[in-house]
Amino acid sequence: MLQPYIPLVLMFVLAAGFAVFSVTAAPFIGPRRYNKAKLDAYECGIEPSPQPVVGGGRMPVAYYLTAMLFILFDIEMVFLYPFAVSADALGLFGLVEIALFIMTVGFAYAYVWRRGGLDWS
Repeated sequence: MLQPYIPLVLMFVLAAGFAVFSVTAAPFIGPRRYNKAKLDAYECGIEPSPQPVVGGGRMPVAYYLTAMLFILFDIEMVFLYPFAVSADALGLFGLVEIALFIMTVGFAYAYVWRRGGLDWS
């Protein structure tokens, strides 16, 4: 009964074995000579700057908020597209579920809007 899953299980065992072997063998096989250039951060071939260029201090939090909002609405689209494709098959149950999902995302959007996460001042 479980015979069709044997190749899949073997693939997972092989992948796990390769991962464990790679992690344990790397310290013994890898190079041991380090220098300052290898330990520095790489910034497109130029000398890395200790401070961000803009403002000489911290990165603005608005960049991170924008990235999180993008991920939030990107995930929303990932869930909305399959619903749009199979809306007829899901019927009323699917419509109620997607309405609840859109309301949840709408609450998140309203919260961010009210807190000023969309203002670039």
